[in-house]
Amino acid sequence: MAESQVAAVPDRAAAVSKPRTDRFVRHRGPITCVAGIPGKPLAVTSGYDAAVGIADFEQGRIDLLGYHRHLVNRVVVNSSGSVAATCSSDYTIGLWDLDRRALLQVLRGHWDDVEDFAFIDDATGVSVSRDRRILIWDLSRGAVVRALEKHHRDVLSVEYAKGKLYSSGDDMTLRQWDARSGELLRTWGPFEVETDTCAIDSLHDRVVLGCDDGQIRIFDSNSGAPIRQIEAHRSGIKKVAVSPLNGDILSAAYDQRIFVWDSESGACIQQLESHPAAWERSFNWSPDGKSFVAGTFDGTVLRWSLSSGRCTDHIGMQEESPGNACLNDISANESGLAAVVSDDGWLRMTDLRGGENATVRSVVAPGGRILMNAVCQVDGAANGSAGSLVLAGAHDQALHRFPVIDGQPEPGDSLNLGEGPINCIRTRSNAAGQREAYVACYSGSVVRVLLDDADGLRALHRFPVHDGAVKSLRLHPTDDAGVSCAADGSMCAWNFQGEVLRTYIGHTAIVDDLDFDPSGEWLASVSRDFTVNVYEFSSGLMRHSILLGRESPKCVLFWDRNRVFVGNYWGDVWRVDLRTEEVTAFHVAENGVSSLSRSGPHLATASYDGRVCLLDPETMAVISRQSFLQQKVDSPDQIAGFG
Repeated sequence: MAESQVAAVPDRAAAVSKPRTDRFVRHRGPITCVAGIPGKPLAVTSGYDAAVGIADFEQGRIDLLGYHRHLVNRVVVNSSGSVAATCSSDYTIGLWDLDRRALLQVLRGHWDDVEDFAFIDDATGVSVSRDRRILIWDLSRGAVVRALEKHHRDVLSVEYAKGKLYSSGDDMTLRQWDARSGELLRTWGPFEVETDTCAIDSLHDRVVLGCDDGQIRIFDSNSGAPIRQIEAHRSGIKKVAVSPLNGDILSAAYDQRIFVWDSESGACIQQLESHPAAWERSFNWSPDGKSFVAGTFDGTVLRWSLSSGRCTDHIGMQEESPGNACLNDISANESGLAAVVSDDGWLRMTDLRGGENATVRSVVAPGGRILMNAVCQVDGAANGSAGSLVLAGAHDQALHRFPVIDGQPEPGDSLNLGEGPINCIRTRSNAAGQREAYVACYSGSVVRVLLDDADGLRALHRFPVHDGAVKSLRLHPTDDAGVSCAADGSMCAWNFQGEVLRTYIGHTAIVDDLDFDPSGEWLASVSRDFTVNVYEFSSGLMRHSILLGRESPKCVLFWDRNRVFVGNYWGDVWRVDLRTEEVTAFHVAENGVSSLSRSGPHLATASYDGRVCLLDPETMAVISRQSFLQQKVDSPDQIAGFG
């Protein structure tokens, strides 16, 4: 296991040199985007497994084109269908020759995740990143022509039309730029919510904005005047796209509904058939404007008919074992029993001490497989036995309860909270001895749920504490208080009636996770600003802010007064010594470490490559390891250019 000292952390973004040790022939993680190739029954795919693929709708298969060194967030195809551009969390853009099916070039210049790309013409492109910059590229030389730096937060979406660029993102604005000079021409907003996605209606000279309040906002791209606002969804919109034929608008949101809106009247003219594994952010119109394509959390591709709204094709379907075990959360107990949830919708329970030979017991929610982000084992459940209940939070906005009988989780009841996807769950006993769950939701609210109710799960109280999605929460070990962090960069403490007690200032980007030390005196947090901060809980004063380099942290566990463990998106666990502020990195996974948990005297990890590990916190030696992703085969190596 590799070990490196990173107390004085070098910037490794330029090299992006960590090798992948596996090769595979189909996507084994969620597909983030599908882009059709004009004039052909083909589409290019991008995945969380770092792979780029070609979906063939006639052959009904997906062949992998090559690999980035990290998650691929987006793919776009130029107007002639000859070149695709892929945007990756390895901070690069890959250009792919679609005729030869080969890597043409790698564009390097961003220092954080690249989120979107647009072709201005065959020789010029533009990219946006979580480094808050827009870069304009000379594609023939692979050189940056100009950097645009007016956005204040992560930039997530970019479009080009008629000499102008349009960008939107986490600073709640939509911006218009002159593509030749780089001049900022106009800013819409800031709005009250994040603006993840924008699209251009060139036929009518309009720009379309999808917002986290479920609203579609349409503006005149020449005058800037508002044209229409559509109350489209009950949750955050993750994708808007415009028909190449007539300007009709596709919208997909976290309420799991996909609509088509008339470009002239703004009326809904179609609702697409739902699919539980479809990923909202991945949707696109087909180049001919007659259908829609999207990826799934299972690593497959879907196609819908515009005329019927029906899903007509499912490419890459795995008949024997559907799904991809990209693990999102882990909850371990003192005896080594762990519950993990994943993108494929399975709740798995296993004995961490058993290694690869351990029995794995699996179950899905009563309604079928649906991506799950959060899991929590409940000790001392209603029948008094430790670990006799597991709670899981899912993409369908529901809290699912699974009784555990003889080690086997069984489907139980569910409660739809209607607050967007669920990101984190923690439990406590109230003054009456009843168990309560506190649930972190995409809406920005924390929901308090009674577990020990004769009529099933019951929501007791909802309190909005953040303006962005609540990424994580923890309950104080002794006080009647909790803490939470959010995508808007905020952190706060609150009591169980929802009253905000104090805020914690210091992070400048998304705060992904936080944790109390065992005494409850201290609070640690990790953010996309590449720092781990430590605060005094009672006063809110910051005691440490430690830079972790240029590889984004994902999760944190406050082990004891002197040590904090941090998992990052590159498969490392960092051990942070608060006495010296020294950071030591240990490589434990081939994809991001999504979650950390205590398991008695040991540290348990879950990662996006389908692994769980049990580690000795003193030596960081691997005590046992299990993998739920088994597909590893040889295939042509297209990764060399990303080194």
